[in-house]
Amino acid sequence: MSDAPPIFSDDISIDLNSDEYFMSEALKEAMKAHKMEEVPVGAVIVSEGQIIGRGYNQVETLKDATAHAEMLALTAAQESLGDWRLSECDLFVTKEPCPMCAGAIVHCRIRDLVYGCSSPKDGAAGGGFINLLEQPTLNHRTEIRSGVLADQSAQILRDFFRAARVKSKRVDDQENQINV
Repeated sequence: MSDAPPIFSDDISIDLNSDEYFMSEALKEAMKAHKMEEVPVGAVIVSEGQIIGRGYNQVETLKDATAHAEMLALTAAQESLGDWRLSECDLFVTKEPCPMCAGAIVHCRIRDLVYGCSSPKDGAAGGGFINLLEQPTLNHRTEIRSGVLADQSAQILRDFFRAARVKSKRVDDQENQINV
């Protein structure tokens, strides 16, 4: 699974202050996770046009269920600014955040969330089963933009899980041969 798929063709031109540019940076983070055989999700946090926090899934590597890309990027951004409040910051992440990450996004007061592909099973930002970021009872609501580089974001996940299933099937086949 360490051979990560290409994300972009060489002929793409990207404005360095666009959602696509920052999402491409999040995809680079996702590639790091892919190379480590982690679920390939990546995130960057932007303040005043500059990336101040990066993260990629490291749940298996760190043996920490909270080591999602968003959580690690939020921590890096807070350290960069010296403040837990990220109200002038935008988060770009390749996959729709889960409830844990959505809760952290609200508590950190992220201004805008931009995500690539939706996550129907566990998404908590409007594309999945719930939208925690715009709940009227919360003290902060985050604006949401979705579908930015969605095809690339979804493809890296599909490739990862396809390879994991193939690897799992090979292990099952080997075990079945032993148990005959």
